[in-house]
Amino acid sequence: MDLETLASAVSQIAEEHNISSEAVVGIIEKAIASAYKKDYGQSGQKIEANFNPSTGEVEFWQIKEVVDEEDKEDMYFDEHRHILRSEAEELENYDEDEDEVRISLEEKRDFGRIAAQTAKQVILQKVQEAQRQSIYEKYKDRAGEVISGIAQRQEDSTVLFDLGDTLGILPYGEQIPGEQYKAGRRKMLYILKVEETTKGPKIYLSRAYPKLVSALFKREVPEIDEEKLEIKAIAREAGSHTKVAVAAEDDSVDPIGAMVGQRGTRILAVTNELDGEKIDVIKWSDDPDEFIANALSPAKVLQVEIQDKNKALVIVEEDQLSLAIGSKGQNVRLAAQLTGWKIDVQGENGETEEDFEDQDEKEEVTAESEEEVEEEEDKNSDEKDQDEDEEDKDDNEDDDEQDEDDDKKEDEDDEEDEDKDEDEDEDKKGD
Repeated sequence: MDLETLASAVSQIAEEHNISSEAVVGIIEKAIASAYKKDYGQSGQKIEANFNPSTGEVEFWQIKEVVDEEDKEDMYFDEHRHILRSEAEELENYDEDEDEVRISLEEKRDFGRIAAQTAKQVILQKVQEAQRQSIYEKYKDRAGEVISGIAQRQEDSTVLFDLGDTLGILPYGEQIPGEQYKAGRRKMLYILKVEETTKGPKIYLSRAYPKLVSALFKREVPEIDEEKLEIKAIAREAGSHTKVAVAAEDDSVDPIGAMVGQRGTRILAVTNELDGEKIDVIKWSDDPDEFIANALSPAKVLQVEIQDKNKALVIVEEDQLSLAIGSKGQNVRLAAQLTGWKIDVQGENGETEEDFEDQDEKEEVTAESEEEVEEEEDKNSDEKDQDEDEEDKDDNEDDDEQDEDDDKKEDEDDEEDEDKDEDEDEDKKGD
């Protein structure tokens, strides 16, 4: 085992595996102590090594537990692991406050092949363990943060992201519906949780979690870090639509304007990161009537009636009913999630959400019927064209057969004429 080479490799190992030089030195010391015990030690001995990475020098020590004479009879005394206090007191480095003593051993630098191989395995194993522990320590308190990652590969429905020093896991349930994760594409990801396992830390990520939106806004809107602006609530249907309720802690700050940014630059940056997901920024209010009305934006609300059991009836103009409800009820559904109220929307003339949905269903059925009629007409037209093509084909085949018969008849007539001419020639010769 070349200790000088190990000494020069300490910094390189530390840098490659992202662990401290002190940790690498500790790993090397354990490996050398293991090799020493294998070649020169005894069973039961506890041996430690002190390695100097600057010089490559190493010292070996045997560690023994100090035992009082009166306790010797009540235990299994092993001279390789234990030492009587009277003997320990004769050692120069004895400390009466310590329960162990260190006994210097002869320095050895030549180790057998098996011992050297064992040391190498110990170093590799301990370096991997130290690297895993270092990664866990780095990420264990980062749940709730946003991190940049590059899509590496897909395993079944799970996508693995390269985070720089380890891989993160994006489960299927935390993916944005319909979003593509092509290898090499960079995404911003929300750290859900970090688990420590025997195979190393597992970092679970999300693209669908609502707090990803607030974390992205925090990166774009400095007023949030300055505590001039606070995101109070978020309701999200990932990949489609999100509503964010904000309140200004400073009267000089316009909460909507601060979130949107000049010419929409701030909200556009968040929208682009979420692949075009629609985002509504809503002004927070402690007044339920005002907050519910704001939450149904962009629809204009005429009246909000607060009812029992956390219910609210919202009245809107007839031409605003579809806008308030949204496609497949999405707008009112997100508003209910944002405010925490069960919201019923009604038109001025009493038309309800259910009536609107029934109308939508009828329109869908009508549209489907029209599509079916068009499909049937297209099908009949195709069949008619096909029949005409077949008839043309049959006519062409008949014409071809007739042409063949005519050609054949002409050939026969030509042959008869030739035979007739030959007979006439023979008769002339006979005359």
